[in-house]
Amino acid sequence: MAVKFRDYYEVLGVPRTATPDEIKRAYRKLARKHHPDLQPAAEKATASERFKEINEANEVLSDPEKRAQYDALGPDWKSGMDFSAQPRQPGVGRSADGAGDGADFGAFSDFFESLFGGASGGRGRGGGGGARIVFPGSDVEAELPVSLDEALRGGRRRITLTGGRTLDLKIPLGARDGTILRLAGQGEPGMGGAPPGDLLLHLHLVPHTRYRVTGDDIEMDLTLWPWQALLGAQVRTETPEGAVNLTVPPGTQAGRRLRLRGRGLPKGDSERGDLYAVAKIVIPDKPTDAERKAYEALKQSTSAPGDRPAEG
Repeated sequence: MAVKFRDYYEVLGVPRTATPDEIKRAYRKLARKHHPDLQPAAEKATASERFKEINEANEVLSDPEKRAQYDALGPDWKSGMDFSAQPRQPGVGRSADGAGDGADFGAFSDFFESLFGGASGGRGRGGGGGARIVFPGSDVEAELPVSLDEALRGGRRRITLTGGRTLDLKIPLGARDGTILRLAGQGEPGMGGAPPGDLLLHLHLVPHTRYRVTGDDIEMDLTLWPWQALLGAQVRTETPEGAVNLTVPPGTQAGRRLRLRGRGLPKGDSERGDLYAVAKIVIPDKPTDAERKAYEALKQSTSAPGDRPAEG
């Protein structure tokens, strides 16, 4: 029977911007959920129709050329022609006497087995015995926030998995945004004795209130009084690894980056990025009388940039 136009993205439950991998994952999940051989007897007929829809949507969206045509035409896909399912394989849609139009769920099993790696101990061609569906478990993806301290020093974390299981894992030195930890065998369980999938943890570096991570380096603001920037100074300031004495050269301008070599994130092979202190010049919000007099004296002895005579 011809299947009228359906929104294939809606059938698979993915957005129109879905990547090929996202389409593949959605298809595998739905195929496993709606496969007729995995349904109660009373629901097999409904499941077989849903399974056909899922396969039809995947056939179009997993093919770049067909997907491009579908995206371009939308509801006018194939110019209003009905889209029929793939030609039946031998035995599909026939009853035991070869004359009926009932669904052959064994044929669906053949397709499912070929997709997910085959079955063992399954149904014989001569009849008898139910099919044993065997396919690996799906991978599970999740986000794991990590602190700057964990990125600098590494660490250990105990996480709770679905079902209440706990797992201890190691945060690697130099973890960055987007670092992926693959925990083998911690994903969804397989079926029919097949291995489980993996757990993929995407590390997310939590923003710090004082420090900023830029690649391998760390930045922080260094507040200076005007006289420290003008005359130079030794300033004691905190860093992620403790307080240090930092030399501020005379004439330091706002925005100048003072480097502390080797105090950034680990890069492997015992190398590290750098820590940069970015000069930020501040003035007293409530100057004392002495400070005000000093600024007045400075004003009298110094011409502002706009007051200086033009050169040349």
